[in-house]
Amino acid sequence: MRQDKCSAFGARLENPAATAQIHGMAESLDDATLTSPHTVPGRYWHRLDDGRVQCDLCPRFCKLHAGQRGLCFSRAATEDGMVLTSYGRSSGFCVDPVEKKPLNHFLPGSAILSFGTAGCNLTCKFCQNWDMSKSRDMDRLADAASPQLLARAATDLGCRSIAFTYNDPTIFLEYAVDVAAACKSVGIKSVAVSAGYITPEPRAEFYRHMDAANIDLKGFTEDFYRTICGGHLQPVLDTLVYLKRETNVWFEVTTLLIPGLNDSDAELEAMCAWFAENLGPGVPLHFTAYHPDWKMRDRERTPASTLQKAQTIARKAGLRYVYVGNVHDKQGSSTVCHQCGQILIGRDWYVLSDWNLTADGHCTACGKKMAGVIDGPPGIWGAKRRPVRLRDFDRDGPKHNQPVFART
Repeated sequence: MRQDKCSAFGARLENPAATAQIHGMAESLDDATLTSPHTVPGRYWHRLDDGRVQCDLCPRFCKLHAGQRGLCFSRAATEDGMVLTSYGRSSGFCVDPVEKKPLNHFLPGSAILSFGTAGCNLTCKFCQNWDMSKSRDMDRLADAASPQLLARAATDLGCRSIAFTYNDPTIFLEYAVDVAAACKSVGIKSVAVSAGYITPEPRAEFYRHMDAANIDLKGFTEDFYRTICGGHLQPVLDTLVYLKRETNVWFEVTTLLIPGLNDSDAELEAMCAWFAENLGPGVPLHFTAYHPDWKMRDRERTPASTLQKAQTIARKAGLRYVYVGNVHDKQGSSTVCHQCGQILIGRDWYVLSDWNLTADGHCTACGKKMAGVIDGPPGIWGAKRRPVRLRDFDRDGPKHNQPVFART
């Protein structure tokens, strides 16, 4: 597979159409960033014969001179190697229903503490979180957020898990795995919301620390990934197969359907056939509705009929748990027993309306096990979204918020 290359002032895909969509090409590091306590040594890189540093974290393989940032903006080259410039700086803290990630089979009804940083290693024209993922302003990350403080906040807020979301946690791997470790020490589970665009060695480290994930499968053609997302399809498929075959991570998959781009019958049939063969019938698949955003505002919202068509195609391919999202569809978002047809979990948006499972996840009518992570009765968080000011949970003062260097 062709490797994308990063050169002066940013990552420029060899494909001109993809190059044109990249705004805010990677900037030079300033002295304040270099000396910031939020800049820590990065992993997964090597030095090239010409003196540049190649980042090996994701399939972009950015090649950078000292002082240059990669396309993701969070990682940069120095004279000594690669650094992460956003360790312990985050934003967007809020408590959500876990179903919003979306995860329908992981501790249903429970609360999850969500947050993100800035930047992304893909350049999706339709990005629904562009204000954070496309940000080139680290000052927007107003809250200092050490791993220990995040674990404390999640505990005090009654959350059962924490989500790395809004932008892709791949690009802040060192920070994410430290947060996950701190959370694990107090019984909080970790959830990655990711595009799965990561290389094998860091992928193994990253998911060793995750309990659950939702992976965006943005389309099912190389052309869509190359021209619309600025990446490639195969690394994402590799991540999905890796999660299924080589980990115990509970994962679900989301595809945002965009009218005229990735919603044809042929593409959906091919995707669902691959899904059934490689991931099996028990991995949940979410089809969600697109709305015009970021640099793709020339297309209409996804009609409900398209989502329902996709759901039918997926079920015909043998998939048991197929959902529609970003639209109000109680039937399309509820979980049904694949053996007897009873509603196992009824959902009205993010509110659980029915619950017909035992404490360990078996159908109360026929006894068939539902795939997922079920631990006792459902949570009662509902559809609430609670913004969080992280400093309210800092009982140790400013020193507590100083990030530590990422552990190996």
